Amino acid sequence: MSNAVIEAIKDRRSIRRFKPEQITDQELQTVLEAGTYAATGHGKQNPWIVAVQQPDLVAKLSAMNSAIWGREIDPFYGAPTIVLVFTSHPNECTTAVQDGSLVLGNMMLAAHAIGLGSCWINREREMFSTPEGITLMHEFGLPDGLIGIGALSLGYPNGEPRPAAPRKENYFRVIK
Repeated sequence: MSNAVIEAIKDRRSIRRFKPEQITDQELQTVLEAGTYAATGHGKQNPWIVAVQQPDLVAKLSAMNSAIWGREIDPFYGAPTIVLVFTSHPNECTTAVQDGSLVLGNMMLAAHAIGLGSCWINREREMFSTPEGITLMHEFGLPDGLIGIGALSLGYPNGEPRPAAPRKENYFRVIK
């Protein structure tokens, strides 16, 4: 069975090289809106999404992330847009991590569907548990007590991604 959604799922790859041009407002809006349609536990819409396009702030986020990673590289791969996802602490919302993860997944598929590249970036939980990260969350207008779930590097791909690796044997089971 095949359709556009199934093909997008199969074709989407993480992009780790981006052109420097900024994406359009309409493209960004499309990706962000797709994130808001992710399933959330009990329909509570617990996640918060913050898109950052300001170059100085993108550079600051990159430095924070690379310091936690312990590598002096741009962990966002030169993407002109960074999309951060936050949720309540799992002690307050048992589906917090899953909800935020689905938001990121929806946005990656939406980006791919409209010709953008994306890559899921980790270490946001650590970044935003620091005093500097907490200050940034306040500057973003977010409520207290949130945690970082992940981020997306978002932009125009600079080159073609590698093809998908073959799927492992026995990946799933069907019990009837």
